[in-house]
Amino acid sequence: MSARSTKAEVRNPILTLPAVSRLRALTPEARLALQEILLDIQHDARLRAEKSWRSRKPPVAAYWAACGVYAGHIARAIGPGPGRGARGARIPSPFEETFTC
Repeated sequence: MSARSTKAEVRNPILTLPAVSRLRALTPEARLALQEILLDIQHDARLRAEKSWRSRKPPVAAYWAACGVYAGHIARAIGPGPGRGARGARIPSPFEETFTC
């Protein structure tokens, strides 16, 4: 198994999108508000993914898991701040225990 890259754009592919510079140009207040909303979306999406996975609905679980990942990546791309720790413990993806090597 190879080591995980430490390059920011590999760990967060959203950083390669041109529109990220427009998000970063927002006022600090606007970025903070957007970041909080995105982290709330991430949390809710992960809960829905977990519920769908337990209900044996893998396509729906995959959709919500992807939504959570995108929301989290955008939240972290727009600035420093709370990241994972602000809303409490990280909610693992419902796929982690199934597909972890």
